[in-house]
Amino acid sequence: MTNVYIVNKSAHDFTEAEKYGKLIFITKGRLNRFNVNDMHRQTIESLEDSTALDYIVPCSLNVLNSIVCATFAVKHKRLNLLLFKQGDYIERNIVFE
Repeated sequence: MTNVYIVNKSAHDFTEAEKYGKLIFITKGRLNRFNVNDMHRQTIESLEDSTALDYIVPCSLNVLNSIVCATFAVKHKRLNLLLFKQGDYIERNIVFE
């Protein structure tokens, strides 16, 4: 089963993303935008068991989205995004090989 890594758990309803896999939240709540080392540590821990078939849902701080996407891309040589559009999610993939 694929996983859907959500960058930050917020008040947004992520239910529609469940059709792509199990929802896993990388961070929760408010974050200090300048504490990038901590964001990176949380990201590495959360993505430890990720596979190249999993997805990232970008949301929250731009710096956190950048860290999560970069970490996933370095690990898997690809980036699978689920982007929220008009009440649903659309899939976008980039292959770096």
